[in-house]
Amino acid sequence: MARVVALFEQLTPASLARLGEVYADDARFIDPFNDVTGLAPIRRIFEHMFDTLQAPRFTVLTRFSAGDEAFLSWDFRFRRQGAQGDELLIHGASHLRFDADDRVLLHRDYWDAARQVYEQVPLLGAVLRWLRLRLAAR
Repeated sequence: MARVVALFEQLTPASLARLGEVYADDARFIDPFNDVTGLAPIRRIFEHMFDTLQAPRFTVLTRFSAGDEAFLSWDFRFRRQGAQGDELLIHGASHLRFDADDRVLLHRDYWDAARQVYEQVPLLGAVLRWLRLRLAAR
């Protein structure tokens, strides 16, 4: 798991060439926007991240492993491309499953896309915030 944490905390466009050291060839990656299998599609997701965001970076906050599985909690900080405003933060967690060679076979990210992304969109955000408040327990 230390290799995975190091990869993510030091992730750069150049380090994407080393994904195969950490991910199995047939690894599956799932997050709120993607569900892909294979190194090339996983690499494209991270390339897209670097193409569309300014200074994206992960900080792993906690880690837990048992057998061939691990869980990480993390903060992802970035700015929108061309934006001069504040840095944005997504707090999330990852479930990882490793193969016999200790490479990631499954990487599933959990984070609240509605609250942490969609609510930041001007008109859509207002509707989603109103809906969240209406559905909240009182």
